[in-house]
Amino acid sequence: MIRQTPRQALAENKSLLKWRPPLDRWRPWRSALVALLDQVKESETEEFHKTLVRDYLTATLRGEGEKTCPYFINVKNYAQGGGDLVVHGGKTAESPVAVILELKRPGDRVTEMPKPDRLNSKALQQLVFYFLQERLQGGNLELKRLVISNLYEWFIFDAAQFERLFVERLEKLFLDFQSGRLTGRTTDYFYENIAQSAIAEVEGQLKFVYLDLRDYGSILKEETDEQALTDLFKVFAPEYWLKLPSANDSNRLDEGFYNELLHLMGLTVVKSKGKKLIQRLGEKERLPGSLLENAITQIQSLDKLASLEDPLSYGETEEEQLFSAALALVIVWVNRVLFLKLLEAQLLSYHREERDLYRFLNGDQIKDYGVLQQLFFEVLAAPVAERSPAAQGKFPRVPYLNSSLFEITDLERRTIVISNLQNEELPVFKGTVLLDDGGKARTGSMSALAYLLAFLNAYDFGSGETGLLKQDQKRLINSSVLGLIFERINGYKDGSFFTPAFITMYMCRETIRRAVLQKFREVKGWDCADLTELYNRIDDRGEANEIVNSLKICDPAVGSGHFLVSSLNEMIAIKSELGILRDRSGKVLRDYHIAVVDDELAITDEEGRFFEYRPGGRESQRVQEALFHEKQTIIEGCLFGVDINENSVKICQLRLWIELLKNAYYRADGQLETLPNIDINIKRGNSLISRFPLDSDLSGALRKAGSDVARFRGAVRQYHHALSRVERRELLGLMARIKEGFRTTLFGTDPNKAKLRQLEGELFSLQNQTVLFAESKAEARA
Repeated sequence: MIRQTPRQALAENKSLLKWRPPLDRWRPWRSALVALLDQVKESETEEFHKTLVRDYLTATLRGEGEKTCPYFINVKNYAQGGGDLVVHGGKTAESPVAVILELKRPGDRVTEMPKPDRLNSKALQQLVFYFLQERLQGGNLELKRLVISNLYEWFIFDAAQFERLFVERLEKLFLDFQSGRLTGRTTDYFYENIAQSAIAEVEGQLKFVYLDLRDYGSILKEETDEQALTDLFKVFAPEYWLKLPSANDSNRLDEGFYNELLHLMGLTVVKSKGKKLIQRLGEKERLPGSLLENAITQIQSLDKLASLEDPLSYGETEEEQLFSAALALVIVWVNRVLFLKLLEAQLLSYHREERDLYRFLNGDQIKDYGVLQQLFFEVLAAPVAERSPAAQGKFPRVPYLNSSLFEITDLERRTIVISNLQNEELPVFKGTVLLDDGGKARTGSMSALAYLLAFLNAYDFGSGETGLLKQDQKRLINSSVLGLIFERINGYKDGSFFTPAFITMYMCRETIRRAVLQKFREVKGWDCADLTELYNRIDDRGEANEIVNSLKICDPAVGSGHFLVSSLNEMIAIKSELGILRDRSGKVLRDYHIAVVDDELAITDEEGRFFEYRPGGRESQRVQEALFHEKQTIIEGCLFGVDINENSVKICQLRLWIELLKNAYYRADGQLETLPNIDINIKRGNSLISRFPLDSDLSGALRKAGSDVARFRGAVRQYHHALSRVERRELLGLMARIKEGFRTTLFGTDPNKAKLRQLEGELFSLQNQTVLFAESKAEARA
């Protein structure tokens, strides 16, 4: 027998373990649980207690956004003379049964109930019979859980386990019994002569969740153990009982967030030839306060289209050019604001006792677009010691992260910056998430900037404790959801396809694991069948880590960077599985389990608790630093991307910075560790055009140009860790001169721009030795 506590059972489903239940579901469940325990009467009949359990489950089995229980719960007759409670997988009795409950009166627990150390009892024998009736006679393949309870004690089994242990073993005997071909015809005969012996054969293999609700009585009254109550709620939630799709799906689009963000940006969704396209609002519906229309007005009034280097690349007409240029600017600005929102959430989680001191992205501090620009360029783009007194006074706790995300772009330099925007009013979105003082959806209009900040503050960007009760009704918005949103916005001309998480997870798991085995085969001569065999061959963990780091992964149509982020997570999980994930002193992170769950890393300790960084804690600091620098090493040296769309390039860079931000840590000097300059790894280019194969030897051409591959790679390494804008500009200039020398060596002085564009992708090979190409998006979808 394998007995599990609720916590141990949830640890097998890290997505559910990580889920933070909302109060609007937890409160009705708690009230129903208190009522259940208060109304138990051992002198009452079994039918009386069935009614109590049905009432309890009706209040418990509610899903997200459901006001009533969407599952039909009723008595179903499985054996002569009685009926047992079942939960159907839908709203009617015609829906397949998903859960069977064998209920006993509390007073029957000694005679018929199983015990945690002795399962073979009449209740379990009855449950096996009911399962076989539903499975073999009813042909039901949709059973999820099987439950035994006397209202206090609960034994919860997985129906898949009964399928494996009992169907083949008992199918012939059960059908013979039902057809009257055995010597006994009563259910007691089946329980005692068939089910009992079958259970005895497999009793040691049976895994079950055991809990006694009486153990939670004092916790319910005093609310002393939030974790225990949260775990209890989860094992009674439909996400667990009915095995629903992940309650914590990080790639499920929040339509409310998406539609209101489009409203703030000044965009709309239209359907055309089966595609959903993003467009500027019609002329009569345009809102001057939206970011897009505000930007277009300023570009037009300042005649900034004339400053563009290649206006035709933005469109053939002036209207197309205005729209494309303004949209590119708006995406940059919104990228920055969303990054700051995630940073703020991270700081709040690090400083829970001083949360209010670390809030900086709100209307009280940012009253106009000029202050937002100050935050971009005077705060985030400057080390603390170099900030002006005004900037330090206004944002004293905002760290310097050294990200080129907060450097002025070439398009901004040629057109406008965010401080050029006017403080216009914007009508509130009809389906807004914002509420008025009466708790109703807000109406009217408000300052567009104040609206944007209030809108973002209405969502949870991941600042709460992982897996604990959610203390507010804010919906979660994380980096994966943001990537999905921007993938849609970016495909505004032709529509876009965001590769679902299960596809990228599968692609990465299959391709990267095979590539790791192949790399060890090449380097060490080991012909291992899988990672388990490879784990047993590794003796030098440091060398093995370097071998994994020698992989190169390039997505030739990178989009929002979803594949590269999935690749990053898979490589970290592989290192953990191989036992080669090390801290900065070289010590392996042995006491942690790291897996990819819902396309995100789930890091748990030996007791199933999620890892959370706590500044000042020695072990917490060790693990956080290890994760940050392992991710940094992989991003800098292993991950590369190309996309023809400049906006995609910026969004991909943002996604990778966000993955590093998740493990940002405080150094000994009290400052947050800076982020590397990873923008050089993601380039704009047309990967369908190539003059040379990727394994071409370009050293000869570079020597003729007065340079070499080592010099270029050295400049790339320096650029990754450059801490000032001046140093970054100098290194970019050096790399540009090397590229220019390479170009003139091949083409003379012909300034043909088409040839330069072709070289964009080709120069990537200077940073790579072997490249593992992601399957094309078309192949993945097929």
